[in-house]
Amino acid sequence: MQGDFLTKIRSASNQFTKAEKKVADFILQNPKKVLFMSITDVAEACEVGDTSVFRFCKTMELKGYQEFKMMLSLSLSEGGDEKDQFAGDITLSDSFAEAAQKVLNTNINALNETYSLLDEETVGKVIDCFHEAKRIYFFGVGTSMLTAMKAMNKFLRIEPKVYCIQDSHMQAMAASMMDEDDVAVIISYSGATKDTIHVAKTAEETGAKIVCISRFVKSPLTAFADYTLLCGANEGPLQGGSTSAEISQLFLIDVLYSEYYRRYFDKCSKNNEKTSEAVIEKMC
Repeated sequence: MQGDFLTKIRSASNQFTKAEKKVADFILQNPKKVLFMSITDVAEACEVGDTSVFRFCKTMELKGYQEFKMMLSLSLSEGGDEKDQFAGDITLSDSFAEAAQKVLNTNINALNETYSLLDEETVGKVIDCFHEAKRIYFFGVGTSMLTAMKAMNKFLRIEPKVYCIQDSHMQAMAASMMDEDDVAVIISYSGATKDTIHVAKTAEETGAKIVCISRFVKSPLTAFADYTLLCGANEGPLQGGSTSAEISQLFLIDVLYSEYYRRYFDKCSKNNEKTSEAVIEKMC
């Protein structure tokens, strides 16, 4: 699955120049209108030059404006009306019911977009890395640390070689002790968290495989990645720290867990029985 074109624009938003960002924002807010606009019309609407629109197309790895319009048209015909994608931003004037509905829409959109960004080949290669690894470390900071901890908790039920360290200094120390037989799963919505980037750089220097779970295709973090899995959460001005990013990250963890369990069912089911028996008396 490649995901629709509008989704790809949102995923690439952090690699645009200031002028290209104006073009991207205008397109995302007016996708149907743009279909009937010339490159000059779009440039004037965004108050940028024609070259900025062309550079936007090149950043999106397109030959030019006409190919861009073709991709946009295909995306709209396959994806339907995109207005719901923008219904999730909460404002101060919203009622409780409106705010609750927007939270629901935001979380649903995050899951749908993350699903659309899934790449079966990449997931398969990550599963291969997990199977061949001597150790699997889950790293994250802040909210992404919560996802890392939940990932370890989930995989520990079926695979004993998983670890998660909370302290950022100890994360760096653990990364420095990895080798080419280890895998570092590094989770960061922005891909620009200083501590997380340091862990990625350190792990790369040891030869470890690096898997990134992030919002953006290109970022300081994904520059170190062997494999990148994209989460599709979009946060509005009043939604920083919302659960949509965490939900989309956890969805990817669930996909990896389910595929790993399915592929190595005999081994995983036996381990699951052992771990379940170990805690059953504590559940009374």
